[in-house]
Amino acid sequence: MYRLLSFTLSILLFSVISQAQIEIPKVYSNLNINDKGELVLHINNKDIIAEQAKIKYQLADFENAWKANSTGLVFESPNKNLTGEMYFGLIPFGDSKYPQPVFFKRTKQLVKGKTEIKIAELFKGKYDMVGWEKSGKGVLGYRILSSKGKIIYDGIIGFKYSSNGFEVDITLIEGPMVNLIKSDGTVISFKTNKKAICSVIVNGKEFKDREATKKHEIQITGLQANKEYKYTVKYGDNKQEYSFTTAPVSGSRKPFTFAYASDSRGGNGGGERNIYGHNGYIVKKIMALASVKNSRFVQFTGDLVDGYTLSTQEMDLEYANFKTTVSPFAHYIPLIAGMGNHEVIMHTFKADGIWASIEKFPFNTESAESAFAANFVNPKNGPESEDGSKYDPDNKTKDFPSYNETVYYYTYDNVAMIVLNSNYFYAPSTKFVNTTSGNIHGYIMDNQLKWFKQILDKLEKNNNIDHIFVTIHTPAFPNGGHVSSDMYYDGDNSKRPYIAGKPVDKGIIERRDEFLNIMINQSKKTVALLVGDEHNYNKLKLTPETSIYPENYKGKKLKIKRTFWQINNGAAGAPYYAQEQTPWTKDVSGFTTQNAVCLFYIDGKSVKMKVLNPDTLEEVDEAILR
Repeated sequence: MYRLLSFTLSILLFSVISQAQIEIPKVYSNLNINDKGELVLHINNKDIIAEQAKIKYQLADFENAWKANSTGLVFESPNKNLTGEMYFGLIPFGDSKYPQPVFFKRTKQLVKGKTEIKIAELFKGKYDMVGWEKSGKGVLGYRILSSKGKIIYDGIIGFKYSSNGFEVDITLIEGPMVNLIKSDGTVISFKTNKKAICSVIVNGKEFKDREATKKHEIQITGLQANKEYKYTVKYGDNKQEYSFTTAPVSGSRKPFTFAYASDSRGGNGGGERNIYGHNGYIVKKIMALASVKNSRFVQFTGDLVDGYTLSTQEMDLEYANFKTTVSPFAHYIPLIAGMGNHEVIMHTFKADGIWASIEKFPFNTESAESAFAANFVNPKNGPESEDGSKYDPDNKTKDFPSYNETVYYYTYDNVAMIVLNSNYFYAPSTKFVNTTSGNIHGYIMDNQLKWFKQILDKLEKNNNIDHIFVTIHTPAFPNGGHVSSDMYYDGDNSKRPYIAGKPVDKGIIERRDEFLNIMINQSKKTVALLVGDEHNYNKLKLTPETSIYPENYKGKKLKIKRTFWQINNGAAGAPYYAQEQTPWTKDVSGFTTQNAVCLFYIDGKSVKMKVLNPDTLEEVDEAILR
């Protein structure tokens, strides 16, 4: 009797804890928690239980799976369903500016998540090109393929060797990467497989972590402007050496180049064109070309990975693969990332032809924004959230996701870049947004728009800034693939977000026009809107004569007062979209489905653009923007 009572109380306690763990944000509608602690959507007189995440792979399956023995390393994943093949090889640091693994001639089979690399037998003599037999140290790069041959994960693990055998060494499993380049410093970020206090030495000064951690963001200060510095990352008794160049003093107007691209989510064609979430083949070529062309930074705005997942852990795996691809180049130049729609992490509800989805919560730990901020190092100078806006259902509580590190701006010499988020609080199922509530694809919400105007006004008054670029994932003027969404929705202004069951006042066309009016008519310095989402390259020369509305549009119309450019480059490896007809088609040029990277050449008051195919190196397009 006592055991039965104890068991019953345990079940009741579990139910109470489960319900307590799920607090539905007040910004959503028609959601509740059932007596089993499950999230339920009431729609069309039906109650649909939220799908549970079925995680096939996650980052934890790989990052801490290594052990050592007398002859080498043993990979033993906690995921016993992991089967397939492992490629592996030593990484010859110092042999190349961009160190990467040189895969060995053999592979290893994974059985129930386990395999063994006998380093002492495989990498001796003529196969020891890193000298581990003499130094007692080495770093192994490895790649895991599923049983169907799909690349799941690219990883790195270090090892030590002594007369007692092998041991797993502290390893930089991610980075180092240069971030937040300024005229007097930068931030070096990296990740280690073990908690440790690490440091970065620059110009004879050592900058350290404050405490032992696996994720490291070390701020470097006190440097001179526009100067190349070598830096050394120290972790345990290991070190790696690279370099970066500080930014010029603001307004010095020294010539420089920066690169732009977006949409690198997994492509078709097999192999590295889909490294579990992204097109590693094209991303690597974009980063290599940007580096060769002496780009000072790479702006990459949205759809880095496949996303659209129910699991933060799976999203972390996709981000990890993306960062592994860019890391050899990001040792030297920053890749600055913005959000797209594929970065979404969802709650979904499926039944009888209904597919409704909203952004996952709790927002501070499970949302797309929180995952993005945790994986990238961006400026923290954006708006806080949509809390306090006209549509906030409760001014006393935090009801919306944070904008932290997903909306921000930065400057480099005489250029400013404003990065916006058109997929904030995103509910992917636009058809059901009036039931679930949430934001639609492409809509800039009130507080973000207000912040945008404030920053633009500030930069207009800054005499050191000559050129302002605005970048957002969704085009104001879609041309191929998203004419029925983005900031146009086939000209249907009825499309808009819902908050706590109520529609916002402004529709998508009205909000687009407010955005354009601030960016073009109220600003003289804005040069171009850099967008993606559509998997192609094209440029739109927007003039006062350009038609921007569908026929018979009944709403108020905006008059564009000057020439402005929209540059779409969603050609970083995602599957292509062909061109569609729009009211502004006659002003679109350079349209191509080739892979592309845009290079912007800034020289005083002049702005020129060249577009290259990173795969073939042929010139795709060019333009004088100013």
